[in-house]
Amino acid sequence: MNLNLNELLSRRLTETARLMDQVRTDPALLAATVDAAARTAAAIKAGATLFICGNGGSAGEATHLSGELIGPFLDKTRRPIPAVALGFDTSALTAVANDFSFAEIFARPLAGLARPGDVLWALSTSGRSPNIRRVLETAAEHGVLSVLLTGAPHDELPTQADILLSIPSRETPRIQELHLVLGHFLCEAVEALSSR
Repeated sequence: MNLNLNELLSRRLTETARLMDQVRTDPALLAATVDAAARTAAAIKAGATLFICGNGGSAGEATHLSGELIGPFLDKTRRPIPAVALGFDTSALTAVANDFSFAEIFARPLAGLARPGDVLWALSTSGRSPNIRRVLETAAEHGVLSVLLTGAPHDELPTQADILLSIPSRETPRIQELHLVLGHFLCEAVEALSSR
């Protein structure tokens, strides 16, 4: 196999830059992202907790974003923002998966911890994951504002999310890259607005 790494790197950077331009010029997506930031910040300012979840690489992004909010993101002088990455209590996760189903691993902790007025950020590149669909249903049942960060729209996207941030791609790595860009914006906005 003859693989030119320079060409591969250039191609991947070009693809990401092109996708970022698509996002940057999509008024509906930009408006939805600003709405998610403003509503999350207002909820946090009113005493809410933010819950974040995802599978695989998106689980890594969930812990990354909760870490940005609990620790300092840009403002090292502000108070910690209450953010919980769901699915990282291994005893609870394995008990729920074993005794109920894997589809309940985020929904059951959310049902036990969340209060009306809290916020959920769910990350799913496909939007098809049963556990993401189920946690969105649970959020709706418990009066929790839900934001779904996902990939290109398709017929199977969950309808329960209050705010949909859909990256116009079906390539998992590119979607995750843009989810992190939007996630960092959300963290910056929440940090700035909820401490005022």
